[in-house]
Amino acid sequence: MKILIVDDEKLLVKGMKFNFEQDGYTVETAYDGEEALKLAHDKNLDIIILDLMLPKIDGLSVCQKIREFSSIPIIMVTAKTEDMDKIMGLEYGADDYITKPFNILELKARVKAIMRRITPVAKEGDRSKIRMGTVELDYNQRTVTIEGSTVDLTSKEFDLMDLLVCNPGKVYSRENLLDLIWGYDYPGDARTVDVHVRRLREKIEPNSAEPVYLLTKWGAGYYFKDIT
Repeated sequence: MKILIVDDEKLLVKGMKFNFEQDGYTVETAYDGEEALKLAHDKNLDIIILDLMLPKIDGLSVCQKIREFSSIPIIMVTAKTEDMDKIMGLEYGADDYITKPFNILELKARVKAIMRRITPVAKEGDRSKIRMGTVELDYNQRTVTIEGSTVDLTSKEFDLMDLLVCNPGKVYSRENLLDLIWGYDYPGDARTVDVHVRRLREKIEPNSAEPVYLLTKWGAGYYFKDIT
């Protein structure tokens, strides 16, 4: 498994690289946004740990540019604690975030949690795909196809889509979704769910302002409409 660590603090990068290599990961490193983008283009990576404050190109812009060509999981690292920075990271396509200073064990746990979720799984008698109406989920490619068009989702967006599609009509509160998709110990709040639902609607709905697939039950939560 190959990780790209992007941060301009060289001692921090060195320590993170050592710790992940001790666990058997292959680690690529970058110290500015331009270098990070080049490696994201050229290397076959499994996950990126991306600092928010970077020379040349900032982390949010790097994240946004990567999302133009890849759905690789991204964990955003920030020294800032304001909620807006965390929300902006999610808006730009990050799957998770962690705030400095952090415990390396917590970061490792988050990496493992994301990689577990994106490992291809079998569904319904070892089939790698499921279909509901015009919506098809491919678990090997971790892609969603709607009316024949493939939608490129981030890992968290795919997890969210998977849960809702496989339980049509079931209403999940934001707190339920936060626990099921991000984990009960995730330090974020329910607005994380709102950001991902909004992004998901922008990708899968003909008109995100008038959704037909991913619906809201006011005062209760979100659900996927049974379209079979």
